[in-house]
Amino acid sequence: MNLNIRTRLSFQFTYIVSLILILFSFIIYYFSADYREAEFYSRLEKKALTTAKLLIEVKEVDYNLMKIIDRNSLNALHNERVIIYDNKNHLIYNSLDNDTIHITKQFLDKIRLAKNVRYHEGKNEAIGLIFRLHNDQYVAIASAYDNYGRIKLYNLIWIILVGFIISVGSTIILGRIYATKALKPMSDVVTQVDKITIASLNMRVNEGNKTDEIAQLAITFNKMLERLESAFEMQRSFVSNASHELRTPLTSITGQLEVSLMKPRSQKEYEEILESVLEDIKNLNALSNGLLDLAKASSDISAISLHPLRIDEIIWETRSELTNNKKDYKIFIEFKEPIDEEMQLTIMGNEHLIKTAIVNLMDNACKFSPDNSARISLYTEGKNIVTEISDNGPGIDPADLNNIFHPFFRAQNVRNIPGNGLGLSLSKKIIEIHLGSIAINSILNKGTTVIVSFPHLS
Repeated sequence: MNLNIRTRLSFQFTYIVSLILILFSFIIYYFSADYREAEFYSRLEKKALTTAKLLIEVKEVDYNLMKIIDRNSLNALHNERVIIYDNKNHLIYNSLDNDTIHITKQFLDKIRLAKNVRYHEGKNEAIGLIFRLHNDQYVAIASAYDNYGRIKLYNLIWIILVGFIISVGSTIILGRIYATKALKPMSDVVTQVDKITIASLNMRVNEGNKTDEIAQLAITFNKMLERLESAFEMQRSFVSNASHELRTPLTSITGQLEVSLMKPRSQKEYEEILESVLEDIKNLNALSNGLLDLAKASSDISAISLHPLRIDEIIWETRSELTNNKKDYKIFIEFKEPIDEEMQLTIMGNEHLIKTAIVNLMDNACKFSPDNSARISLYTEGKNIVTEISDNGPGIDPADLNNIFHPFFRAQNVRNIPGNGLGLSLSKKIIEIHLGSIAINSILNKGTTVIVSFPHLS
């Protein structure tokens, strides 16, 4: 049977309280019964000693008078019997005429040896003790049924039983109310979260007092919703921009091919059209590769294989590959300070992704410089190896700096330069998943410096 948390809490609360009540009731009954027995034996002892003193010490009191006193005593116990034996085990007094209970010599010797013996005669409680007068030693035995004490104990059982039933019933009701009240904040969170859909990711859960466990749960939900909203917004923006960027070269290719088919053309015209289409296809291919790399860079770092890499070797290799593909690019590399420790140049990374990030930054620097040149500086700063990539291009407007890392964003002053706006976004993601950081310093009409920092292994 599947029970909700509120019902389970109510049952558990009732179960725990019931166990406590049972234990408490048992303790009350045990000590009450023990006290009744001790108090009754004390009364039997007083009765036995009082009878022995009157009978033996007071000369005016004889056997018959003692019987009259016992029968008319206001303090007589229920089913009371008092027996006295002398030092020769002769019965000198028995409060009951029709007594059939026989006391053996062995039992009398046991009482003389132990001085005080408590025992039961059927339902009666009995006590045997020693009474001394001069050199004589008497044995007094008293027994009775504690009718009054047992009635009180019986009433106590009923009081405990009724109290237990009422307490358990109250606990069930109060436990359910308490569980409902205790779980209400969680129920509110569930209700609020249930209302949140893809179309309403801007909604947030009430965080209550911001201190207890339910509030912490709500805060965690809100942080998760913020990440989801950001991811969905980025996805929507990405899909919208990607669709637009992909449509542009495809539209251009389609238009050129349709125009070329409208009428026969010369070989030179066909060659020009094919060259233009080829350029659009190259742009489309570059855009597709950029989108694939961006998807890889957005994946979990745990799924990417990392190895120790020399950052200076990566930069030299990337420079060589880029200048071989684009002969007009000029890239200068320098060390701001000597770095003797090899581990200060070593980072943990994925070679393909690091090269992708560096080549994008180098390509941007050369592309935006009028002379297609870039300058790279390497130096250490604390536990980081820092790479600065500088150009002498048009710079970035301060108003565009906040958006420069968004996919497909391009600053207004470089719209005439070929590109798809994925390079910086891709590089930033790659650097961040390698626990690095990227920052941009730019001055309009003077140039831009990109500062990349990775933690080294030393």
